[in-house]
Amino acid sequence: MRAALWFLILFGMAAAAALFAGNNQGSVTLFWPPYRIDLSLNLVLLLLVLGFVLLYAALRALAALLELPREARRWRLRQKERAMHGALLDGLAHLLAGRFVRARRAAEAALQQEQALQAGGEAVAHAVALRTLAHVVAAEGSHALQDRATRETHLHAALASAPAQGPVRVQELREGVQLRATRWTLDDRDPAGALEQLAALPHGAARRTLALRIKLKAARLAGRAADALETARLLAKHRAFSATAAQGILRSLATNLLDGAHDAAQLQQLWASLEPAERSMPELAIHAAQRLAALGGEPAQVRAWLLPAWERLVELPHALPDAQALKLVRTLEASLDSLDAAWLARIEAAQQANPRDSRLQYLAGVACLRRGLWGKAQQLLTQAVTQLHDASLRASAWCHLATLAEQRGDAEAAAQAWKSAALQADTA
Repeated sequence: MRAALWFLILFGMAAAAALFAGNNQGSVTLFWPPYRIDLSLNLVLLLLVLGFVLLYAALRALAALLELPREARRWRLRQKERAMHGALLDGLAHLLAGRFVRARRAAEAALQQEQALQAGGEAVAHAVALRTLAHVVAAEGSHALQDRATRETHLHAALASAPAQGPVRVQELREGVQLRATRWTLDDRDPAGALEQLAALPHGAARRTLALRIKLKAARLAGRAADALETARLLAKHRAFSATAAQGILRSLATNLLDGAHDAAQLQQLWASLEPAERSMPELAIHAAQRLAALGGEPAQVRAWLLPAWERLVELPHALPDAQALKLVRTLEASLDSLDAAWLARIEAAQQANPRDSRLQYLAGVACLRRGLWGKAQQLLTQAVTQLHDASLRASAWCHLATLAEQRGDAEAAAQAWKSAALQADTA
């Protein structure tokens, strides 16, 4: 469309020129004594146009001639900038390829080019970012080469070239350098130093996923279970892990936290500090109950912590792995000395609802034994001992049956039960 309009304009101009010049009888007379020159008006107009064109071309040629030194200077500057950018890109490529010596050499070459431009009075618009990135590449290569002195030199230079009170882009660049330095400190097996560097970050940068991952690893290496657990919670909320991985990490960190308790009171405080979702994890609840029992805690408190895992076992007998179910039964068995009526009813109801579950039969038999219901205990343990899959539980069941036989005065049955218990203990 634009080309068609230009053609129409050109055609209009040609038609106007033809109409004006075709019948133009005007003339121009120049008097230069003793001469007289007569020229047609069309020729004069043509000469004026040609003169203007020639004058314009001459002025443009003169301007280009005068601009040659400046153009040459700009060309040299562009060549130096291209060499500088090429050296930085080479350094990044070598760093990704694992050629750390070449990466450091290329980054240092880029820094030399930038310094040469700066010394020549040629300021590069993005000199701060380029200089900082070149120092980071050189420091990364030095870190991979275990050259800590050179790494620290380039690190300090990178931080100096990216001031904290600069533009937003420069501030983000500085935060990136600080995060990278934290990773280097952590690689040096200095978790305390890494945590100090993370604490020096701005609040927004310290809550980023990368910073939280570094903090999690540093806290675990430093043995700060509480800080590691809190950081893992934030990462789980940010969806830095999958749901399964987050659950496993939280369970492991919470277990480490509980293992650090020195008495029952401290363990109860740590347990109360956990989130409800964490306290409802069967593996964690069983471990906490075992830990509480080992520290001499109240049996009623042990059973209260085991209640979520117990309800899951009763509702879905196969929801818990066999190892966890065995731990649950063993932990409950150890706390049955002061069994209350509510838990006895709970165990009996679970056994009646799942009559084929030998583990519940065994636990109900032990509960009846502790409550003095010897006849019912004898019946439940006799039914369970032939169906239990775990050798240790079978050995315990035979031991309880031997105790019941001794209380009845049946020496022969007691001896046979003790013998079977010994055999099961050998196979366990």
